[in-house]
Amino acid sequence: MFAKLARTSFLISVLAVAGCNEKSMTDFVPQGATKQLPEKILASMRSKGMNRDAPIVGRIFKEENVVEVWKQKTNGRYDIIATYPICRYSGKLGPKYTEGDRQAPEGFYTVRPGQMNPKSGYHLSFNIGYPNSYDRANGRTGSNLMVHGACSSSGCYSMNDPQIEEIYAFARDAFKGGQTEFQIQAFPFRMTAANMARYRNDPNYEFWKMLKVGYDNFEITKVPPKVDVCEKRYVFNQVAPDGQKFNPTGACPISTTPDPLKVAYANYQKNYDSAFASAMSSSTPAPKASIAGIKEANVVSDWTKRRARGERVTIEPPSMNHDGTVTENSTRMGRIDSPAGRKMAALDAEKAAKKKAEEEKLAAVAAAKAEKERAKAEALAAKEAAKEKASEPVETLTAQVQPAPEVPVEDESRLSKVKKKLLGMFGG
Repeated sequence: MFAKLARTSFLISVLAVAGCNEKSMTDFVPQGATKQLPEKILASMRSKGMNRDAPIVGRIFKEENVVEVWKQKTNGRYDIIATYPICRYSGKLGPKYTEGDRQAPEGFYTVRPGQMNPKSGYHLSFNIGYPNSYDRANGRTGSNLMVHGACSSSGCYSMNDPQIEEIYAFARDAFKGGQTEFQIQAFPFRMTAANMARYRNDPNYEFWKMLKVGYDNFEITKVPPKVDVCEKRYVFNQVAPDGQKFNPTGACPISTTPDPLKVAYANYQKNYDSAFASAMSSSTPAPKASIAGIKEANVVSDWTKRRARGERVTIEPPSMNHDGTVTENSTRMGRIDSPAGRKMAALDAEKAAKKKAEEEKLAAVAAAKAEKERAKAEALAAKEAAKEKASEPVETLTAQVQPAPEVPVEDESRLSKVKKKLLGMFGG
């Protein structure tokens, strides 16, 4: 029990750092890689006329959240043999554009024996082959895009461990039977008339219409289509003249479609057009969110790079609306628990400590200056008060001692006469 918990804890820490950057984690082939398909599936194969080691093709539908395994019957056509719910995939509907955009790819991919990883850090895995010639021709980047176990994804299609064991076994047995490569068809949704009508205004619609041609070819023939790329677009079941090849970035050669397929496709398209017209006027569920092209891919990629550097970023990546505005999908901030994250945290803590010390120093200088100004103001006030106090008695004395009033000459003469009269009366 402890060993299982320890393995789970270690795996979670690895996934948090690496995303889908796959590598072998063990030096031995785990039992999951050799596990046989259950008898229930083997019995279903027999009932459908399938050999155990017959070729396979995988189909992925994002909106429906399923991975399908189809297997070739003895008549050469393929039939579905198993369906698995996707445990987790990251991103939105729409293709992968650039490294770090966290989008799970859409398109037609090829898996060869060398892409199988029985020693995966995600229990078991296989690389789907992104980028393919279409992706490279259109400048799309990314690497290590997987179908794997461990139910954790940063751009991959993740299954739980028992599911990936069965999917891995289907591929392993097919390779043992002589299949040299198998096709993975990854779609945003089942490309029915109703769904295409729902998404007719989506910015990825033209890309999806192109994928739909390959989808339709498989629906009609029940055989994986021949896939080529020219003029930076997919072409399906086209036959080029002898000696001419399909150049992903060059002009498409004059090619033809086998007559039986051409007739079958025309009939299929006629029924589709009628169903599409009907779906246009019917009530359907609202479409799900899809990536807003390379601009949103770059926004998310920048978030991924900053996160990988250990910066504090929002817990969830931002997204771009179709009008060009950016929406933050989380207000919570966090930092990846990795050597880079811990180093960045230490640098940020050191920077914060320096900033705090500088702020405290500036605050101390400001306080000292304020104290000096206060003392100066108090001294000046005291000086003014003393000056006022010293000048107050002088002003009072001046006010109290008044000069004798002058006696008018007229009054002085009158006083002299009175004085003489008094002296005469008293003999003086």
